[in-house]
Amino acid sequence: MVQVMNLFLSAVGLMMVFEGIPYFCFPEQVKSFARKIPEIPRGTLRVIGFCLMMTGLLVVYLGGGIA
Repeated sequence: MVQVMNLFLSAVGLMMVFEGIPYFCFPEQVKSFARKIPEIPRGTLRVIGFCLMMTGLLVVYLGGGIA
C-alpha cells in the first residue's frame, strides 16, 4: 500500500512540474491561449481531453507503472 501511495505522489508531483513549465517559460502565450479557450467547441475539448488521457495511460503502461 505504501508503494502505491509513493507512486501516486510521484505521479502527482511530476504532473505539477510539467503543468508549471508553460506558465514559467511562456506566461504571455498561456494567457493568450486561455482567452481563446471559450471559442473552442465543447466537443473538440472533450476529444482533446480524451486523447490526452489515453496517451497518458499508454505512457504509464509502457513505463511499467501498471502491474
